[in-house]
Amino acid sequence: MENLEQKILEIIQDGFPLEERPYAALGRLLGVSEEEAFGCVERLRESGVIRRLGGVYDSRRLGYISRLCAGVVNEGMLESFAAAADKIPSITHNYVRSHAYNVWFTVIARSEAEIQETVRVLEAETGLHDAHVLSASRMFKINTVMKATASAQVTDKLVVDKMDSKGVESFVPDAKDRHRINLLCQDIPHTQTPFSDLGIDIEEIRGDLDLKIMRRFGAVLRHQQAGFDANAMVCLTVADTEGAGMLLAENPHVSHCYVRSPFEGFPYNLYAMFHGRSGAELEQSIGSAVSALNGPDHVVLTSLKELKKTSFVYFA
Repeated sequence: MENLEQKILEIIQDGFPLEERPYAALGRLLGVSEEEAFGCVERLRESGVIRRLGGVYDSRRLGYISRLCAGVVNEGMLESFAAAADKIPSITHNYVRSHAYNVWFTVIARSEAEIQETVRVLEAETGLHDAHVLSASRMFKINTVMKATASAQVTDKLVVDKMDSKGVESFVPDAKDRHRINLLCQDIPHTQTPFSDLGIDIEEIRGDLDLKIMRRFGAVLRHQQAGFDANAMVCLTVADTEGAGMLLAENPHVSHCYVRSPFEGFPYNLYAMFHGRSGAELEQSIGSAVSALNGPDHVVLTSLKELKKTSFVYFA
């Protein structure tokens, strides 16, 4: 990746200019022309490094809930399971991981009943079985921004989110809000004036950030194409979830960290997503983190295959 591309990615993940001509502003920051800045971002989008450029919203504030689901699919039925899940818009992420519970997917919906129904349909129509729907009772880190430097690979303006997953104050949108959010949670136009082309007032976008219904506005990356080739979900059994969660949230290799309830055959209560530029770096970072927690019982679920990774479209 060229130096200009790296610099642009560092900026636009959480600092895409909210201006009428954002690429002109980006060019001024980098000492290049508007056309050069726009062309560089477009190349990153076309190559797949940037999966989406837009708003990252807080599902809970918008009245939605998100659940991580785990289950088992026999290897010969993975393809049909993936195809079925791909057709369900509420499923945003779907991975095969190195464990007996080999499929892990995320569902976003308006209610617990809707999520349970989604899982029931998959069990009825695919090889999915022994499925578990997992809520998060505590969230320590979310909203990933991947940086190029090894010392600060995963950063976040909201490094530790102490809000309980329940009892979050909802934002009640009107028709105009729903229209704006629906547009901004998707990929913005590939033009030099994306906001005016969408017909959206930039002050309204800033308002979404101020109200914290939007976590950030910027580029959502495909981590592997951006140079983070290795990742794994590490699940631990700890007595002090608060202390361990806070410590993991400070780790530059960790992007997400949650407390979840154990279930039969899976006795772990703290989940953390680790990222690295190589398998060796990933293994070293996980080993150091586990040692810092005094070696609790844990399991490393390496990502074997990405079946689906999309952004949820609100108010569709």
